Amino acid sequence: MATGNINVSVENIFPLIKKFLYSDHEIFLRELISNATDATLKLKHLTSIGEASVEYGNPVIEIKADKEGKKLHIIDQGIGMTADEVQKYINEVAFSGAEEFLNKYKDSAKDTGIIGHFGLGFYSAFMVAEKVEIITKSFKDEPAAHWICDGSPKYALEASDKTERGTEIILHIAEDSVEFLEDNKISELLVKYNKFMPVPIKFGTKEETLPLTEDAAEDAKPETVTVDNIINNPNPAWTKQPTDLEEEDYKNFYRELYPMQFEEPLFHIHLNVDYPFNLTGILYFPKLSNDLQIQKDRIQLYQNQVFVTDNVEGIVPEFLTMLKGVIDSPDIPLNVSRSYLQADGNVKKISSYITRKVADKLRALFNDNREDFEKKWNDIKVVIEYGMLSEDKFYDKAKKFALYPTVDNSYFTFDELIEKIKENQTDKDGNTVVLYASDKEAQHSYIEDAKAAGYEVLLLDSPIVPHLIQKLEGDNEKTQFARVDADHIDNLIKKDEEKISKLSEEEQETLKTKLTEAIPAEKYTVQLESRDSNAAPFIITEPEFMRRMKEMQQTGGGGFMGMNNFPEMYNVIVNTNAELVGDILKTDDKETQQRLISQALDLARLSKGLLKGEELTNFVKRSYEMIK
Repeated sequence: MATGNINVSVENIFPLIKKFLYSDHEIFLRELISNATDATLKLKHLTSIGEASVEYGNPVIEIKADKEGKKLHIIDQGIGMTADEVQKYINEVAFSGAEEFLNKYKDSAKDTGIIGHFGLGFYSAFMVAEKVEIITKSFKDEPAAHWICDGSPKYALEASDKTERGTEIILHIAEDSVEFLEDNKISELLVKYNKFMPVPIKFGTKEETLPLTEDAAEDAKPETVTVDNIINNPNPAWTKQPTDLEEEDYKNFYRELYPMQFEEPLFHIHLNVDYPFNLTGILYFPKLSNDLQIQKDRIQLYQNQVFVTDNVEGIVPEFLTMLKGVIDSPDIPLNVSRSYLQADGNVKKISSYITRKVADKLRALFNDNREDFEKKWNDIKVVIEYGMLSEDKFYDKAKKFALYPTVDNSYFTFDELIEKIKENQTDKDGNTVVLYASDKEAQHSYIEDAKAAGYEVLLLDSPIVPHLIQKLEGDNEKTQFARVDADHIDNLIKKDEEKISKLSEEEQETLKTKLTEAIPAEKYTVQLESRDSNAAPFIITEPEFMRRMKEMQQTGGGGFMGMNNFPEMYNVIVNTNAELVGDILKTDDKETQQRLISQALDLARLSKGLLKGEELTNFVKRSYEMIK
């Protein structure tokens, strides 16, 4: 058996890095600033443990653009490098100095916030630069070094006269990348990727007006001074302990994250765990609409305060991607270019932790101030209902705080609801029937019929209700949901007593023939029912099963392919004990009979919200003619 070492062709490594390693050229600045940050944090750690006898001071990372010279400078005041270290860390591709440092100081440096892992970030510079220079001076008492490379495997390394500690990277920007010399573009990238880096980042200067002192003269004018333009917040709220933050601090951080968002968040959840993985962050519940799509991609994912992505699919349970905020974890497995997640056991653990933490926070809010929780329910319900459908563990916890509001603005948990209605809303077969409406205005007459019978009616109007009630029915034996317009109220909750029709069987057959001749069969199914004589002569209902399956199909799932293409079908429930129905039966004049049936049907359609356009115009015209 032959053995040996695999060789990497250096001639091929730069084209690979430039074309394939990083999907987006703009991240070169993120990578170089990350390296500068690591260099600074390494120095901070070494001074803290007494291994560097220099003053740490107040270091900054500075970005300078030289448009005329087509150069971009990234300057730090960190640990610096000797010539030997340049040979070791720069000339050996994929040798990570950060990884080596963490291994060397593993007992004391694990919480330093050092970012690097793969030893490849520096080479992202060649995506935008035709030549790169490094001028660096180590914190050790050794000469400075100057490294130059034009993107080929050849480089030059010579002594430098640099006297100040730290490293300066000089990028000679290529012709196809001159956009990265523009102030606006640089500012955009700094804010996007480096807004919360742990070391101050300077880009130019800005004017700042000093406040007047208390003893200033009445005619004194505020003084304007030129100060460093620090583009980042090195100590964002999520890096602090919850006990060190007030409610206003959380609101201020929300405004910092989303400066164009003018509505305050409803509440926040502070994530802070160090075992079995490290994760911090703050999630905010904004006011949410019933739209499940437009809310996503609002949570920002960071790794040691470096922005990675706002697509957190995988790390955050899908139902929580409608929230806003930040998640930061050094334990999140990323690909080499820090662009997206890789499959890893930690991802599932982190996702489960976030689910549990959110559920616990919601339960606490419910228990501590139920009245306030009820006021916020309509703004947060879509997230909770979605979570109940998609995460079984969340569903089990949500049973304690998920609310079911009535059309009269009373709120019940599921257990409270069943306890309240089971005596009055249990049918002859022992099923407890939960009545609900999806639109108070459109279903008003059906709601009133149910309330007249002494029944509670829920208002469930989010788009995933059909899926949710399907799950609730499956998990609660002898419990059924029925929308109030699915049938007339006596059929929705059938009791033992049955009303007797005033019409004989023969008269009912005659009546049904007259009705079916006048009512279009392709859209309506005629059903004769014996109801109270004061009940409406005609009502229109939608069969619960078919309507629910169509709604489930429209929002995803349901298992009935093609149901969206089914024609709308309705039942016309005709009350055989109504006086108008008796008149229709007795009328032999075809024209009068047709007019009565059309008027009664259109009144039912109007109540259901189905009468529109030309049909509505004809109904109004016919109504005026009938009262002349």
